[in-house]
Amino acid sequence: MKKIKKLLALSIGTVLLASSLAGCASKPATPEATPGTTAEATPEATANGEAKKFVLIVKSTGNPYNEKEAEGFKAAIEEAGAGEVILKAPAEPTAEAQIQMIEEAIAQKVTVIALAGNDPDALEPVLKKAMNAGIKVLSLDSSVNSASRMVHVNQADPERIGRVQVQAISEMIGGKGQIAVLSATSQAANQNLWIEWMQKELEDPKYADMELVKVAYGDDLRDKSTSETEALLKAYPDLKGIISPTTVGMAAAGKVLTDKGLVDKVVLTGLGLPSEMAEYITNGVCPWMYLWNPIDVGYLGGYAAMALADGTITGAEGDKFTAGRLGEKEIITAGDGTEIMLGDPFKFEPANIEEWKSVY
Repeated sequence: MKKIKKLLALSIGTVLLASSLAGCASKPATPEATPGTTAEATPEATANGEAKKFVLIVKSTGNPYNEKEAEGFKAAIEEAGAGEVILKAPAEPTAEAQIQMIEEAIAQKVTVIALAGNDPDALEPVLKKAMNAGIKVLSLDSSVNSASRMVHVNQADPERIGRVQVQAISEMIGGKGQIAVLSATSQAANQNLWIEWMQKELEDPKYADMELVKVAYGDDLRDKSTSETEALLKAYPDLKGIISPTTVGMAAAGKVLTDKGLVDKVVLTGLGLPSEMAEYITNGVCPWMYLWNPIDVGYLGGYAAMALADGTITGAEGDKFTAGRLGEKEIITAGDGTEIMLGDPFKFEPANIEEWKSVY
């Protein structure tokens, strides 16, 4: 155990290469998602002599996953001494709240805006305004449409993420019974894409005895996710499993199922933080789950932001840059835009959860 933690602290990249799937890093301190966090290293300057400003706007406050992303982003900029880091998080996960923050960033004449979008299309006018003002724009984790950004940092292959969760729940319930999905917001591009792939996986005849009864939305809020889980259980008394592709939903659903004594009656899987889900993996509510490393998502986003700022990349297919300890990354075409891929989801289960719960 000590050896593993030491290796993690020294080189997350080594662990990623040694794993059959990607993910996981050394345990960081939780950052405060507030504006004005400044790198300690001597910052690089823009052409007019001012320090470069890198803004990250996450989905909302109180979201542990977002906090880890912000920490990774900040660490990358500070590691390179590239400029000032400004971390922002709206009180609610809405496009309107993010639009206001983007307008503020434009007024501040920042160098780069990176964001996890709360809506794929609603942010387009203000992000175009930012780019027209000479600001580099990228999305990470939850994308905005391709007209709204120069490149997207993707945590893992969307098809693999969607399909593996259906495969997991099927194995857990023996391929028979009703299942439901507890998602984040109905506008979240990443969630919706994963759910599309879940539905495509369910088209396979081997799932003929499984029924997806509902996709519910907890809006990445703990209280609403809790009430949505309770509503699912009431509306579908024969429910056998819940897939929650959001860390907030996973933790909320795990608590509800535990408190109601539904271990071995309703199973849970999806995308969760090991630190939050260890209890539910140990007690059997969640036999296993998946996630990538949110710290590394933010870290990769930070290096992509710096590469855009200094012109190393433009967001075009084939562009390459070095992302610190993650090594060389190449921009690829995905859908109607371009993206940078972090890696595949990692499986967390009873055999390894004790090892990882203290990591992130």
